[in-house]
Amino acid sequence: MADAMRLAKRLDEVGFSDIVQVRNKVMELRAAGQTVHAFHGGEPFFETPSTVKYALICAAAGNKTRYAPSSGIEPLRHAIAAKLNARNGLEVSAENVIVTTGGAHALYVAFQAVLDPGDDVLLFSPYWTPIREMVTGCQARALLVPTATARSAGLTRTLEDFSTPHTRAIYYNTPQNPTGTVFSRQEAEEVAAFAKKHDLIVIADEAYEDLVYDGEHFSIASLPGMAQRTISTYTFSKTYAMTGWRVGYAVAKEPFMSGLRKLVLYSVNGVSTMTQWAALEALRIPRSDIDARREEYRQRRDLLVNGLNEAGLPCEMPQGAFYAFPRVTRISKDSRTAAKMLLTKAHVATIPGVVFGGQGEGHVRFGYAIDPQAIEEGLAALRKYLLP
Repeated sequence: MADAMRLAKRLDEVGFSDIVQVRNKVMELRAAGQTVHAFHGGEPFFETPSTVKYALICAAAGNKTRYAPSSGIEPLRHAIAAKLNARNGLEVSAENVIVTTGGAHALYVAFQAVLDPGDDVLLFSPYWTPIREMVTGCQARALLVPTATARSAGLTRTLEDFSTPHTRAIYYNTPQNPTGTVFSRQEAEEVAAFAKKHDLIVIADEAYEDLVYDGEHFSIASLPGMAQRTISTYTFSKTYAMTGWRVGYAVAKEPFMSGLRKLVLYSVNGVSTMTQWAALEALRIPRSDIDARREEYRQRRDLLVNGLNEAGLPCEMPQGAFYAFPRVTRISKDSRTAAKMLLTKAHVATIPGVVFGGQGEGHVRFGYAIDPQAIEEGLAALRKYLLP
């Protein structure tokens, strides 16, 4: 009986995120009446556009409330395919698109579709925290490739150094969370050449595709010969402030699309029908609106990063996403300790860098998707603590 009352063994090494602990501490401090400068979040600063909300209401009123096809409603999949052709340079049709319950779900089914127990995945680090657990949940192994080393020593050389005979896939995220690093087209070409040489699958995470401040976003699957070996994943969460709506999508060729269809069918049986009609309306939002939001993010980025450097926390200017990743070794070499001290002493909430992989140690993540005044107030609290 004791042996029966246990979890599946593949979950033994899968843990929970430290980020939850930070959120709980912030709520605890606020419940005690204390001010907390919240830089720990990862959500857009604006609300979901009203046209998207109205589309949901109209869908409900129009009785678009029954089961949708598990791969997604046809108008949405066609609209996504058109966007991918126009914006991402991918030559795809609706048959190559599947709608998922957020970008995280797209990544989850992508890993499940290609990884077998014992496989290895090359993972640029620091990395978004759930990725390693998703890989581990497949009974595969994440091989952490230091992004900074790869960019200085050469991506091909570094990937060769970290690869093994069991390597099956590369997780390719640009812009990156938590550092804001943006891979260039030349770097994408180098990763693509490595993947083709070693017959690897690329799982591309493009959640922050519309938040690139320096240079341009480039989709690796648009390169010659890469569409057949890439599963590209996207989300409505960041561009359209739809984090709670849980809508994303994946793009792939066969045989991977069949695997994705099976996994979506037998995990969630498709995304909420009304939500999909709202997502369709989101794709109609003018590019000028998206570009204007990006400029607002740029102003927040510059305000925060300049302030961090002035306060004595060295920070490179991130090229994309909405995070800054300063070095905090002057507070403590242990990023968990540094984050705890910032929270308890200055009431500035951040995320320890080590939770994004060992390469993140010595740093903390600040999110700047908040009001500029809140950034100013947080920087003032930081200066008061660091520059007495």
